[in-house]
Amino acid sequence: MPTKHNDPETLSRFTGSLVRRAQQRHVAVWLSEVSAEITSVQYAALEILRLTPGVNQRQLGDELDVDRSTIADLVARMVRNNLIERSDDPVDKRSYVLFLTPAGKKQLATLRPRVEEVERILTARLTPSECLDLRRLLLALLPLGE
Repeated sequence: MPTKHNDPETLSRFTGSLVRRAQQRHVAVWLSEVSAEITSVQYAALEILRLTPGVNQRQLGDELDVDRSTIADLVARMVRNNLIERSDDPVDKRSYVLFLTPAGKKQLATLRPRVEEVERILTARLTPSECLDLRRLLLALLPLGE
């Protein structure tokens, strides 16, 4: 049976591997602390719609950095679950604008402290300065303009 290697050189050689493992940890902590029904991407969509009500589906997808089919599925699921509602875009009749429903606002308020707990758990071994550095470095991995 293979054993898990604790050689730091092996585990930290590739940034992508570390990012993947950190994402796996994030998902596990999210499931235990926040929700098995609301994903972190759905939560991010709720936060965006709280801050910018009335964005269209394409704008929401751009903010979340997901493709057109993914955002279409995400929005449809969130509408079905009564978290958000679609209205005709007054400017572009071919498009919809999105808003939080009262249930979506309530869900967001319920989840926010749990999401903050995920943040505390994930960064528990970091100083506040290291947390800021980590966010800055992770942002640097993203393409410009995101």
